[in-house]
Amino acid sequence: MNKNLKAVLLAAGLGLAHFTAGAQTAWPAKPIRIIVPFPAGGPTDITARVLGQAIGESLKTPVIVENKAGGHGFIGVGEAAKAPADGYTLMMASIGTMAINPRLHEKIPYDANKDFAPVSLVVTVPIVVVANPRVLPVATLPELVERLKANPGKINFASAGNGGSSHLVPEYFKYRTGTFMTHIPYKGSGPAIGDVVAGQVQLMFDTLLTSTPFVKSGKLRMLGVTTAQRLPQYPDVPTVAEALNMKDFEASSWYALYAPAGTPPDIVKRLSAEVDAALKQPAVAKRLTDLGAIPAGGTPEKLAAFQRMEQDKWGKVIQLAHVKPD
Repeated sequence: MNKNLKAVLLAAGLGLAHFTAGAQTAWPAKPIRIIVPFPAGGPTDITARVLGQAIGESLKTPVIVENKAGGHGFIGVGEAAKAPADGYTLMMASIGTMAINPRLHEKIPYDANKDFAPVSLVVTVPIVVVANPRVLPVATLPELVERLKANPGKINFASAGNGGSSHLVPEYFKYRTGTFMTHIPYKGSGPAIGDVVAGQVQLMFDTLLTSTPFVKSGKLRMLGVTTAQRLPQYPDVPTVAEALNMKDFEASSWYALYAPAGTPPDIVKRLSAEVDAALKQPAVAKRLTDLGAIPAGGTPEKLAAFQRMEQDKWGKVIQLAHVKPD
């Protein structure tokens, strides 16, 4: 074969190989999955599905939400930490998994600050004190405190699981008010709020995201909010701080998107931009705000700094309230 012809064929072959490799590495080239370390129907799951649909439409690729519940979120978070760092596995995590668990448990199967690449803070969610009026006939927070003091240990509160905000905030409430109520942990917010609505448990410090439908239907009564300011949607509901004269009492839940550590920075940056763009879509923003969430967004660096601040904050609460893992 002529040497020149051989050189042309070799160059063509190398060019084809380069084109093929480039096509294979173009992102996204296949469906993306978002691991949710809690059951379907809870606030982390709802947030992931709303965001996932918007991102999938923008990226023109399917985004599949997979619920990997159990073990205080350890199962799902552990799986996400070990997933290939290629941009095709993400995780929608919560304040509990990324800020509280690292300070509450001596040993957890992941490092919240090293095993993940922060993508973006997605939403913050007010926490509200809700009670079933059929089994706990109180109308205000002072009435709740009075009843708790008169019946120590006889009133139960539900949580989405040990170590989450729905567990830690009421523990802090108990410490600050000098009261006692029994913790009933569930495997997710959905089952927990379901039993409060059914009257199996009297109350819950729940995210507005999951309790809103039941408050609007009258099945649950909102006694107060743990945010610093009253909520625009419920202007007549006082904050815990004002109702009980505790000026520094403030807490909100939050949900954020992560990728496994080592995910290419350009993919992380693209995902962060996609989150920002999705949260600015009127339909997405309305869907989240109607559910009681506040769209956030922001850079990976902003989420990393926020996460460490939250770890310090809840670490102090755990110490002050002497919270122990169940």
